[in-house]
Amino acid sequence: MPRYPASFIVLTALGVLCLIPGLLSVSGLGGSLHPVLDDPMAGLAFIVSSVALFGSGAFPLVIAKLKAGDEH
Repeated sequence: MPRYPASFIVLTALGVLCLIPGLLSVSGLGGSLHPVLDDPMAGLAFIVSSVALFGSGAFPLVIAKLKAGDEH
């Protein structure tokens, strides 16, 4: 099993946690979680934040892969 950097795991998990309420809000079900999530623009903000977290998590993973490739 490949070893992933801790920052990749944490940022990806946070991205998933942001994506869930974002998708619920955009689909119209966010109001059942919180009144602020009743607005689809709040869901869009969560989805954009999720994409940013996924992108931020990709950097340590790519650097680790490049470092591992450099050692071989």
